[in-house]
Amino acid sequence: MRPAPTGETINGTTTRETYMLIVSGRLHVAATARDDFLTGCREVVTHARTAPGCLDFALSPDPLDPTRINVYERWESDESLTAFRDSGPAPDQLVAIVDADVQKYRISATEPA
Repeated sequence: MRPAPTGETINGTTTRETYMLIVSGRLHVAATARDDFLTGCREVVTHARTAPGCLDFALSPDPLDPTRINVYERWESDESLTAFRDSGPAPDQLVAIVDADVQKYRISATEPA
């Protein structure tokens, strides 16, 4: 985790804590397109995992819902995440997504599970 910038305001609170970012949620594509979609994401996953500040990045098929893809990312900073996002997904990948619910979380502490 990295120190939050001095005086950064998050939800009305000025913070000086350390944090990391977690991006988590789900995408939905047509059931018949999910395998091809995930295969097409291999380059994106490789790029993310080698990007500065990326701590983890995974897109995985849901074992129960044939249209769902689970999203999990962990980043050191907003700057790292933004730099990666600026490279963006391919337009054909965006078209394949029929629904999405993905959120960004600021995590201020971690401990062993």
